[in-house]
Amino acid sequence: MLAYLVIREGTKWSNVFRLTAGHTVTVGRAPTNNIVLKDEQCSRHHAEIFMTDGHWTVRDLDSRNGTLVGNDRVRGDRVLAHGDVIRIAHTQLAIVDDLAQAFPDSSSVVRGLPDGEETAASVVGAETVQLDGYEPTTITHRRNQTRYLEPDHEPDDVSVPKVGRAATKLCRLAFELAKQTDVSSAARLALDGLLEGTNADAGAVLLVPRGKEGPHDGSDLEIIASRSDRKPSYHRVSRFLAGTVWREGEAVLARNVVGDSTLGIRDSKGEFQATSVICAPVRQGNEVVGLVHLYATDEERVLDPDDLEFTLAVAENVALALKNLSRQQELAEHLSLSKNEIIQLRKRLGAESEIIGNSPQIAQIHQQIAKVGPSRATVLIRGESGVGKELVARAMHFASPRKKGPFVCLNCAALSETLLESELFGHERGAFTGATERKIGKFESAHQGTLMLDEIGEMSPSIQAKFLRVLEGHPFERVGGSQAIKADVRVIAATNRDLEKAVGEGKFRRDLYFRLNVVDIFVPPLRKRPDDVTELAQHFLERFNSETGRRIRGFTPEGMRLLRQYRWPGNVRELKNVVERAVVLARTDFIGADDLILSNLATTGESGEVPPPQSVFELTSLADMEARHVLATLQEVGWNKSRAAQVLGIERSTLDRKIRRYDLRPSPASHIG
Repeated sequence: MLAYLVIREGTKWSNVFRLTAGHTVTVGRAPTNNIVLKDEQCSRHHAEIFMTDGHWTVRDLDSRNGTLVGNDRVRGDRVLAHGDVIRIAHTQLAIVDDLAQAFPDSSSVVRGLPDGEETAASVVGAETVQLDGYEPTTITHRRNQTRYLEPDHEPDDVSVPKVGRAATKLCRLAFELAKQTDVSSAARLALDGLLEGTNADAGAVLLVPRGKEGPHDGSDLEIIASRSDRKPSYHRVSRFLAGTVWREGEAVLARNVVGDSTLGIRDSKGEFQATSVICAPVRQGNEVVGLVHLYATDEERVLDPDDLEFTLAVAENVALALKNLSRQQELAEHLSLSKNEIIQLRKRLGAESEIIGNSPQIAQIHQQIAKVGPSRATVLIRGESGVGKELVARAMHFASPRKKGPFVCLNCAALSETLLESELFGHERGAFTGATERKIGKFESAHQGTLMLDEIGEMSPSIQAKFLRVLEGHPFERVGGSQAIKADVRVIAATNRDLEKAVGEGKFRRDLYFRLNVVDIFVPPLRKRPDDVTELAQHFLERFNSETGRRIRGFTPEGMRLLRQYRWPGNVRELKNVVERAVVLARTDFIGADDLILSNLATTGESGEVPPPQSVFELTSLADMEARHVLATLQEVGWNKSRAAQVLGIERSTLDRKIRRYDLRPSPASHIG
């Protein structure tokens, strides 16, 4: 007379207990029972099962909540038949003669039991339902995904409590909500799940309109999704009910609402037809952002507390899904904005990397960039300050396969030795006073890109040694750190110093010089390529016209002649500033000589504008010397009085007085500007 008790708690099989003739099995909450049920609704000694007259019998031990067999309450002794289900609190105990019938969906068996028995066991993941007293020796059944997430799975067994079926629906619904890509589809999915999981036959999901700010009372909510399985169509939640739930933040279940003007639903004839109503808040933290409204119109389908619990759970999942969707949309918008900004910056960088000029010197630089750009070779760019060495480096970067990577520029002359090392290689938190957090250095920032080091000749000897190791391919460490870091960086160095002279004086490492001087590009000063002045001036004029809103049409012949004759000690940078100032201050539609404010500085490596002194001293008065000097200056600038006054450092009215005082006149070959 072998039999088994298959124990099921909720929707989960928990154990199998073998019944043996002559042994009484007790069931209850106390740990001394043979079968212990951890359920507050179960009595300490709830029931017992034993054999009498060849039949298994169950007896209730005067339990508080009683024992059921099927739907019948046990009074006295109740004889059990094969397949009967004993219900104790939330637990079901099915009595079977053959375990294979208890697990019809499982083909697994536990082998090696005594007397050649073959008994079924259910294995889900790593959890095994075992027979008391026996240890399974072979696992033949596994599952990699729960059935409860399958769309066609529905626990319709009447032995499964309603709460178990609701939990299954909620589990599947939560997974489906997480897959939605917009608010409308998430709301429709949630509403479909609510109407399937409750007794409601109509309902809606209402949310605060997007972008609307200020206080809300629940009356101005937007219907995102609505559905009605019966005629008429969905009717909006009443103002009173919506306001109550909105203010208090608690879900409401109302029954017998027919005729109630505050809670009921009015049909086309003005009559209230709903039998029961649920209204639940959709909360994000402490803020209510919407409502879930359900109602039933069928007298045989009345909403109950279990429906209210299910609705609350779905509302919480809807709130989480909305929060995730909002975050995803925000991230997508930021990503799109960032991509647009990157595209615009790349366009701007590309535009700013255009080298303006058609002189033979510029053509040669273009050829060098085209040849050297695609390689990994280190480049040394030489030239005076302001000639556009960084512009050449940018053009080199955009002509290389690294153009999609970062272009990082660092001026080595602008930082002290300690700060330069930190800027190049980064530092760890606490590496020195003021290092409150980790800093990523320029080498790491320029990974898979280009690093330009301007004024490389100003680098201290100790930094030169560490920099040389990195150029040779060795890893480096952040200041105060011990982790070896490697970066894939192409280095472009620039200087306006004579590095050969610095090497000879011991101020620059010889080995670093040879490591940097793989490809040498010289950018000539602007005074050596006067043909480019016109094109550059026109380029800057158009640029600053666009930035300032002015409509300067061009340069007067005198103004352009003055630009071409000037020596430009500040090179292209000075020309840019002169044109910008002239655009801002110009009094007419054309920039003339009077609008161009030029300096009297000497160019690098050359003497100033004043002619060198005579080798033989000549006795002369200050007045004669001043007269000769003013005349020489006027002749040098083509008798352009504004330019001459600037060079002499006096006002033009003062210059006019000196011309009259010394009776200075231009030679016939001179042109008065």
